[in-house]
Order: sequence, then C-alpha cells, then structure tokens
Amino acid sequence: MNMLPTGLYQPGRSFLHRLAAWVKLLCLLLLLAAVVTTKTLPGYGLMAVFTALLIAVSRLKLRDVFSAAWRLRWFFLIIFLMNLCFYAPETPWIRAWIFAPSYEGLLQGVQVVARVLLLLLMGGLLTATTAPLAMTDAFHVLLRPLGWIGLPVGQIAMILSVAVQFIPTLFEEADAIRQAQMARGARFDSRKLREKAAAVLPLAVPIFLAAFKRADDLSLAMEARGYESGRSIGRTRQSFTWADGGALLICAAICAMYSLY
Repeated sequence: MNMLPTGLYQPGRSFLHRLAAWVKLLCLLLLLAAVVTTKTLPGYGLMAVFTALLIAVSRLKLRDVFSAAWRLRWFFLIIFLMNLCFYAPETPWIRAWIFAPSYEGLLQGVQVVARVLLLLLMGGLLTATTAPLAMTDAFHVLLRPLGWIGLPVGQIAMILSVAVQFIPTLFEEADAIRQAQMARGARFDSRKLREKAAAVLPLAVPIFLAAFKRADDLSLAMEARGYESGRSIGRTRQSFTWADGGALLICAAICAMYSLY
C-alpha cells in the first residue's frame, strides 16, 4: 500500500480543518477520556461510528487515515492473541500447553484492540487536519495556565509541536533504513521469530542517530533564523466561532455520557 507518512498534515477546507487548533486538541482529549472510560462493546461500537463520521467530515482519503493502523496490524494481532489465550485461564474453552483461550479473553482482546485503534485514528485526524504552526499555538493556549507558576509555556509548546511533527519524519527514516537493510540481505518478511528479531535490532541505532542528527539540524536552523521562545506563538491563532463551541459541546457531552454510564 502506497500511503502518506503517519501524522503528515494534509491541507484542506473541511469542517475539521476550519476548527481552531486548540479546540480540536481539547476535543481530542475529551474523546480519548471517553474511549478510556468505556468498558462495553456497544460503547466501543458507538465511538467507532462517531470516529467514522469524523473521518467522513475530514474529507481525507481512507488509505491515509488508516495508514498507521495498517502499519501496526501485526501489533494488534499479537495483543489480541495474548489477551485471548492468557487473560482468563481459569475458564478456558480448551487448554493446550500454556494457551487457554476463553470467552472473557476474547472480549478483552477485542476491547483492547478497539481502544488502541480508536486512539490512533483520532490522533491521526488531529495531526492530518492541523497545520504545524497551528498545533504550536494550540499547545500554547492550553498550557498558558502553567505560565502563572513560572513555567516556560512557549518553549514547552514548541517542544511538543516539534515532537508531533517529527513522527512522519522518523517513519520515513525508518522505512529508508529498512529498505537499505533489505538490499544488504536482511529478511524482514521471514516467518522465523529469531530472523525477524535479528533484522529489526540493527534498525534501532541508525534510527536514533538519524533522529538526533535531525534534531541538531533543526536547532541550528532555528537559531540561524533568529528564533526566540514565544515570538512565533500566535501567528496562526483563530477566533472562537459557533462551530468551535458546538464541537466542544458535542465532545463534552460524549465524554460525560461515557463517564456516567
């Protein structure tokens, strides 16, 4: 599948694109709280329907929205099987060596996968519909109360924004390194766990080195352009509209509903 890197901003004029960045970030926190507090399959189903509605409203391509989930498909399978086989060994369907699949384990596996998948999709929608500078301003607005106790809110907001924007860059770097390792004979598609581990471990050091190098280059570039903490904050600030208020009310109502029931 030829997909865009995870977390890459995609310009658009959809309803989600037009919302204020800090409103979208606050709505995301409310929805994440709702996902974490729900404990029933119907609750996850309703949240999945709402997430699908958000995806439709965003007007993003489905393959780009689900790119992160597709890359983590084996992780989802592993955590599902672990919950299925080990969560409730006292009431198994069948027992085979250390494996004891059960109905309780099946439900737990579905809930864990649904929770992680929903969190991943919602976070991806935020980064895909919010420009980097708008994201910085959103962090600055929500962290502003910390400035009352002397914390450098501008620097913290910039650090968080840069960290979020580094995600697609690191994905691209990891993919380039993986392609280079495959050209040298590494077998990432092997079915043997030992060979997979031996192929993945050499990726760790180059990825960390590339991340440190890019961070150093970014700091030098910002210094060369005369960056000072807090000076660039506010350039993308948006006024609070009726649409922002409606989005906040809907997300707050969903969070309250899931918290009470």
